[in-house]
Amino acid sequence: MCANVPTLSAIHRNLSAYSILTEADMNKDQIEGVKKEITGNVKELAGKLVGNTKLQTEGTTEKIAGKLQNAAGGIKDVLKK
Repeated sequence: MCANVPTLSAIHRNLSAYSILTEADMNKDQIEGVKKEITGNVKELAGKLVGNTKLQTEGTTEKIAGKLQNAAGGIKDVLKK
């Protein structure tokens, strides 16, 4: 596999981290960001496995958007305190 393609164990770690956290621990932006990041990882991996570069690119884009949204949510939390 390529170095930049998420492995199933990396996706599982993301899912495990998401299931441990509750809405009390995260704001709406952080929750949605994690969801997008996980979905992006799955799309990226699926695209790589079937040789669909469009799906792989969509996954990478969605994963990055999720990371940005999660970070924005973290900044909101810090500013509220």
